[in-house]
Amino acid sequence: MGALAVGATVEKEPNAQLNSWFVRSGWSKGELARQVNRRARLMGAHHVSTDTSRVRRWLDGEQPREPIPRILSELFSERFGCVVAVEDLGLRSAHQPPAGGDVDLPWAGPQTVQLINEFSRSDLMLGRRGFLGASLALSAGPALLEPMQRWLVPSSPSGPPAPLISAAREAGGRPSRLSEQELQLLEATAVMFREWDNQCGGGLRRKAVVGQLHEVTDLLQEQHPEGVTRRLYRLTADLAALAGWMSYDVGLQPTAQKYLVLALHAAREAGDRPLGAFILSSMSRQMIHLDRPDDALELLHLAQYGSRDSASATTQAMLHALEARAYANMGQVNKCHRAVRMAEDTFADSRPAEDPAWISFFNEAELHAENAHSYRDLAYVAGRSPTYATLAHPEMALAVEGFREDQVHQRAYALNLVGMGSVHLLMREPEAAADFTEQAITIAKRVRSERVNTRIRTTTHTAVRDFGDVPAVVHLADRLSEELPEVAESA
Repeated sequence: MGALAVGATVEKEPNAQLNSWFVRSGWSKGELARQVNRRARLMGAHHVSTDTSRVRRWLDGEQPREPIPRILSELFSERFGCVVAVEDLGLRSAHQPPAGGDVDLPWAGPQTVQLINEFSRSDLMLGRRGFLGASLALSAGPALLEPMQRWLVPSSPSGPPAPLISAAREAGGRPSRLSEQELQLLEATAVMFREWDNQCGGGLRRKAVVGQLHEVTDLLQEQHPEGVTRRLYRLTADLAALAGWMSYDVGLQPTAQKYLVLALHAAREAGDRPLGAFILSSMSRQMIHLDRPDDALELLHLAQYGSRDSASATTQAMLHALEARAYANMGQVNKCHRAVRMAEDTFADSRPAEDPAWISFFNEAELHAENAHSYRDLAYVAGRSPTYATLAHPEMALAVEGFREDQVHQRAYALNLVGMGSVHLLMREPEAAADFTEQAITIAKRVRSERVNTRIRTTTHTAVRDFGDVPAVVHLADRLSEELPEVAESA
């Protein structure tokens, strides 16, 4: 082949992989550009400003700079309900961590404290000036599961479940500079943050939780007696788990996973197996969301094994209910039914007054909600089966009624209203579906939760696709476009 003539240019090859995902998504170039800009603002990358011509150049083969590849990966992952890696889109990431690099961390107290302290500081600072998520990647499969199994392995055959930071051991029996009243106030603050999250969604107070977490890890780098250190580790785990859950709620998936992994490390240092099981359950919810039910099930079984002799009946019931969700998404009908029954039977033994604060959300209404979503998911897996939809309906109705007068769990109320809307769509009742989804919009305007907004949009788009000529559905679509904020503010 002869040399190129002077001044000749090399034509870029169209990005066939990105084009394939883009066509299947059903998005227009303008809609994808708007979603990229919205996600960039949500994650703090305020310098990103994308338009249709830029999207066209990506499709034609131009390689975008970070954070665009990561944003596109997350958007397509959420659109298709599975992990769509940067490489699957035919793009290059500026940062390629090794397999498990973001979750396979040292299981030791000092390193755990340092990692949480540094990560929370980066979140606080880069959230204002840059893009934290660009340095993170979601882990799944063995890269996630194998490191998590080590939370049950003691540091030495004769030692305690987890080592405390060496400074705590050096402190011996000396009193801490933290008084009992101060410790109780710190612990009460975590409870208050959880109530705010349930009532207002993850977008309103996420940075406040991250800031409090950073302060507590500062305290953990000082010398304290062993009992105080354990309480500080437990508080660190609780706050890191909440930061992870809030990040998940606003759509920051890699950030959420990193916080949850770090929270599990801190729970191990505290020797709190039930709290560790709860953190693993949050990780399993994320895996179900990302269409990784097999990974979710492995995490849940790890949680159940690790807390089998220590978790309360309420916590065990919650784990069984999530197990049912995982089985439903795997299409395993009999195992799903069995897990639902186990959740109901175990919940009958609950003693809410004896439960830790972090499981207080799992009340009778939440049990009905989980069971309803399990049956609803079975209906989708079975090809929109009306049989499973009719099983979901009475459970979802009990959940909606249970949350109707609950002024704390407003996000759960909104999620179950839109859940009821999706059940009515499966039952081919578009008017009822539109009514419940409109009720969810009313709550969503008060709740800063991208998760709620996304579910409302998904249910509305499904209604328009299947029943676009029904007046109630037309009204729902009009109201969605007018009232539900399309641009989420930075968390």
